[in-house]
Amino acid sequence: MSPAPVIIAIDGRSGSGKTTLAIELAARLREHHKVSLFHLEDIYPGWNGLAAGIERYVTTVLSPLRRGENAEWVSWDWARHYDGEARTTRPAEIVLVEGVGAAAAAAVPLLDAVIWADSSDADRRARALARDGDTYEPFWDQWAAQEAEWLAADDVPSRADLHVLNLADGTAPDDVLQALQYLPAVAPALLPELAARRGLQLLAERIEARPEAGQLFAALFGGSPNAVWLDSSLDPAGLAPEAAERSRFSILADDGGRFGQAVRHSSGRTRVSTGQATVTTDGPFFRWLDGVWGRRALRAPEAYPCEFTLGWLGYLGYELKRETGGSDVTAATPDACLIFAGRAVVLDHAEGTAWLLTLDAPDAGDWLETARTAVTAAASAQAAAHASPAQRVSAPQTTAPRFAARDSEAGYKAKVTEAQREIAEGNTYEVCLTTVLTAASPAGPHGVDPWPAYLDLRRRNPAPFASFLRFGGLAVASTSPERFLQIAADGTMRAEPIKGTRRRDTDPGTDAALRRELESSAKDRAENIMIVDLLRNDLSHFAVPGSVAVSRLCAIESYATVHQMVSTIDARLRPGMPRAEAVAACFPAGSMTGAPKVSTMAILDRLEGAPRGVYSGAIGYFSLSGAADLAVAIRTLVVSALGEGAAELSLGVGGAVTADSTPQEEYDEIRTKAFGVLSTLGAGFPSG
Repeated sequence: MSPAPVIIAIDGRSGSGKTTLAIELAARLREHHKVSLFHLEDIYPGWNGLAAGIERYVTTVLSPLRRGENAEWVSWDWARHYDGEARTTRPAEIVLVEGVGAAAAAAVPLLDAVIWADSSDADRRARALARDGDTYEPFWDQWAAQEAEWLAADDVPSRADLHVLNLADGTAPDDVLQALQYLPAVAPALLPELAARRGLQLLAERIEARPEAGQLFAALFGGSPNAVWLDSSLDPAGLAPEAAERSRFSILADDGGRFGQAVRHSSGRTRVSTGQATVTTDGPFFRWLDGVWGRRALRAPEAYPCEFTLGWLGYLGYELKRETGGSDVTAATPDACLIFAGRAVVLDHAEGTAWLLTLDAPDAGDWLETARTAVTAAASAQAAAHASPAQRVSAPQTTAPRFAARDSEAGYKAKVTEAQREIAEGNTYEVCLTTVLTAASPAGPHGVDPWPAYLDLRRRNPAPFASFLRFGGLAVASTSPERFLQIAADGTMRAEPIKGTRRRDTDPGTDAALRRELESSAKDRAENIMIVDLLRNDLSHFAVPGSVAVSRLCAIESYATVHQMVSTIDARLRPGMPRAEAVAACFPAGSMTGAPKVSTMAILDRLEGAPRGVYSGAIGYFSLSGAADLAVAIRTLVVSALGEGAAELSLGVGGAVTADSTPQEEYDEIRTKAFGVLSTLGAGFPSG
């Protein structure tokens, strides 16, 4: 008896390309493994034998293979329409079983993974008849009816681990092989494939240029369904050293190319798409992240100054708090959306250079040529804009959306008072109370297009951690000034919480007075220091003892629409500690919860009574170098497609409530924080 094999079923309707997929997948796996392949079409007893064939397959083939024994079975003679010769399928390290019914309900307990192959009805019929010719055509409708009846009672697609849209263009086997590595039941058997994946080669080119970033993003990734622009839109020239460091690099990427992937996580379920294949797994997101990030897979090229060497980019939503001590709340948007970028452009605003990064692949040379051309064109556009500023193009005029607030003024003030009652009773020290503004955006020219809206937003309110994210029908436009957490490749960690905000004023004297008022505010300093203490504790869980230090306390930084109070906490990650868990230990940002974190999150759940979604989470990257840099998702407009061109706009706003707060001042603060985004859209804060 052989050891029990890993058994993978490839199921799907007739003509979906299961047989070709199985044969090509087996060929790739045989490079490192012994592989057996079984085709169900060899065992169906005739054109009316789907149900009987599935039963034969489970009892005479699958069951003995599961035990590591030879499978002795009787084939079907399609020419004589009768039982044919006896055959043997031997177990191997990996067994692929393919055919209609390979993942039937009776088979599931004996399988390690289920792949569902799909394609359009027209393509399926054409492929099936092209393969089997005249022998199949008279029976197509009969067989299709059996498939429909079986699937009506046994919904295989809904429980498949991996879905693949088989376009018959040769990409499906590689996509499936890459996706299979995310399945816990299969991954241990694919260690050689995982090792090959880690043996990645980075190609890098440096170009002396200052391209117009918006044009460059549109040229390279404007047509990509999933794309990310981490946009340091605040010019670092003339800034204090700390602010200049945060504003130095911009990263532009999509999930295209050979290595591109996209992941969405919602309520404990992670879905990874790689090319035409999509794999679904259950479990905590941060555990999944630890499996794909945190170990140094690529070193930075010589003289390359940025920590990002390709990797995962996107957002982590606030509701991931369920994994870090918070309660389980379901959000309308995914709890996390990331892309894996196997190619990207990094702009160094300090040195005036553009770095082209791509993993070595057959399509790498073509992409580098395309990227060079795009950088050159965008640099010319930037030069022209500086020469003739009047030619700058603004966002198209749209009808200003009418926002509604989840909480009325009276309602929000009442929640402030209730938060202070919790403080007075000793249940918390500080409560970062939030609310949300929403608006409907109609289809057509009067609706809000998130791309031009973001370009206008970044122009009016530049910020060191601005970003534009597009994940299919979900867009995120953020001008966040706040770093949540940075982990450098060498293990250096940094958090930079913001607590304390004042509006900017066009009158220089008034503006200076507002800055001084913030600087001297005992209440704002108390808020900031409480969050600093919380973050010192968060960082200490994975830090080298004694390495946690506050290098800046309650410093004032000024942005286009607000003055902010910022502190900096530094630490060093203990060697060997899981980096994803270090992120989880600090998530969500203490500046968006209050202190102590866990008990205050429970208070917030009760007071707010609704999920926050993207808002209050984090936006940034997880690099193949082992580095990460994440911003707090504030000053963030979320645009969710509703279908047929309509969308919902969402803007979260909030502030920290302490014992010294007044309800009116807290309400005025959320109006101040909403101003930058609302004014860009031509909208006002809802009255009432």
